[in-house]
Amino acid sequence: MVRLVVGTFRFSISFSVGLYRALLGLDRVDAETVTRARLKLLVLAFSLVFLAIAGRLTVMGVLADPNGARGGGSEAVASARPDIIDRNGDIIAIDVKSPSLFAEPRRLIDPDEALEGLLKVLPDLDVAETRARLNSGKGFAWLKREITPAQQRAIFRLGLPGIGFVKENRRIYPDGPTLSHVIGNVNVDNQGIAGIEKYVDGRGLAELHLAGLATDRQQEPVQLSVDMRVQHAVRDELSRAREKFKAKAAMGLVIDVNTGEIVSMVSLPDFDPNVGGNPKDDAYLNRLTTGVFEMGSTFKSLSFAMALDSGKITLNSSFDARGALSFGRFAIHDYHAENRVLSVPEIFLVSSNVGTAKMVLSLGVEAHKAFLRKMGQLDRLRTELPESAEPIVPKRWGELNSATIAFGHGIAVAPLQAVMAVNSMVNGGFLIPPTFMKRTPEEAQKLATRVLKPETSDKMRYLLRLNVEKGSGRKADVPGFMVGAKTGTAEKVVNGRYAKNKLLTSFTAVFPMDHPQYLVLVMLDEPQPTPDTHGYATSGWNAAPTAGKIVERIAPMLNVMPRQNLPTADQMLKTAQGTQKVAERQ
Repeated sequence: MVRLVVGTFRFSISFSVGLYRALLGLDRVDAETVTRARLKLLVLAFSLVFLAIAGRLTVMGVLADPNGARGGGSEAVASARPDIIDRNGDIIAIDVKSPSLFAEPRRLIDPDEALEGLLKVLPDLDVAETRARLNSGKGFAWLKREITPAQQRAIFRLGLPGIGFVKENRRIYPDGPTLSHVIGNVNVDNQGIAGIEKYVDGRGLAELHLAGLATDRQQEPVQLSVDMRVQHAVRDELSRAREKFKAKAAMGLVIDVNTGEIVSMVSLPDFDPNVGGNPKDDAYLNRLTTGVFEMGSTFKSLSFAMALDSGKITLNSSFDARGALSFGRFAIHDYHAENRVLSVPEIFLVSSNVGTAKMVLSLGVEAHKAFLRKMGQLDRLRTELPESAEPIVPKRWGELNSATIAFGHGIAVAPLQAVMAVNSMVNGGFLIPPTFMKRTPEEAQKLATRVLKPETSDKMRYLLRLNVEKGSGRKADVPGFMVGAKTGTAEKVVNGRYAKNKLLTSFTAVFPMDHPQYLVLVMLDEPQPTPDTHGYATSGWNAAPTAGKIVERIAPMLNVMPRQNLPTADQMLKTAQGTQKVAERQ
């Protein structure tokens, strides 16, 4: 057996040597043949080497992250994000390539010389921090993220070994601050830290970042319900109102009452997401979702919806609004007291605090609490925006609490939360969660919860339209668009007491009231009286006309055209009641 193995081994060696000599032409006498054979072998060897290099480069090109940090650095490189577009397909946020500067400290010949050269091009570099990084001896260290192409060329001309560049994805917002509170922003690694940008990460993009898979491969755009044309118009009108009435802040939104889609949302002051800033600054606060406010008389709409939906109170019911409503040492007064018995529509038109409070108290405290909970006013409202606020409700809820909450004091909610409830009053009685994403009517109905009877919705549309025809909402009556609305003026709480000279005015306008499609909310924080308002700073003098201007500008953008010979509020109610009776007979 041993002899067999040894013999086989000798044969293999002998065969290999023979093959080698044959390839080199050593067994041949002809010198030319030998030379030709050796050249062939040399070409074959070089071909194998080049094939190996080409294969390695191919593997690196296919598998390696094109944004990967050089030198094996552990610091993240900005990953790619999907485009964000509005409901019409217009770009809201997009990635562009931007160079970032890094160093490989181990390869630096003279760190001090490198620092001196870099400071000539980038004088804003932190000297102590940059020197520490250059002298760290690490394989990789960031020096500055997102430099300009001109700065890149200037640094390149310095010819510094160990200094290089990485092309990173940088987030760009073409419209600047226009949609800042909705879109949010990203950090230096292109990861969402607020608004829709953070929501996108929460849907799985963050995991892709961590896995190194969020590369430049095509990603599906994220389409919002926002219309940027409407957004520009709303922001423009709110900016003018804020300046005219010298308000601390101005807020507004437009929402589709039938689908819950938010078409526009503006909170002023705002910020530019293209520019870094301090998130603690007032401009970064989205008052419509993160702020909570006592909504004042706009909240009375909920009290009327509750009363009419109970079946115990009708439009023909009346309540005594003579004098104040007293609770021990507390007394509730009307802003413009009528001092007479008022019918339900009259209470709505003159915005009587006393009449509204008595109406709610006649149904009981527990019924009031149950109704507000059903309408989504006692729990935190959740949307795609990560930022939201918990409503402030009384810890102990008695008759006095219900009386004041009836007219919008004693409870603080996010404005978007209140808008959600008002939507249900005009869309047939369905509570639909608001959304910043495009949603079809069919998708909305799957999420909808009936909270009011259809006939209650008809009566609320009647009251809202009547208020524009004859009440405090007349300055928002845009001809041809059949606007219905409710004003609200709330005194702000300062040091635990209501301040009569610090007001928060609000106005909800719905159009067209015979077939409601959109709701517009306008809020002004501490507006001041002007000569045009005759010394008044209440909602009917500032928020109402602002909402009217918004409706006039955006209605055509939303395919709502002015019409002639529109029905009055009374005619609209009779038509709705007739339709309801026919439906009941069928």
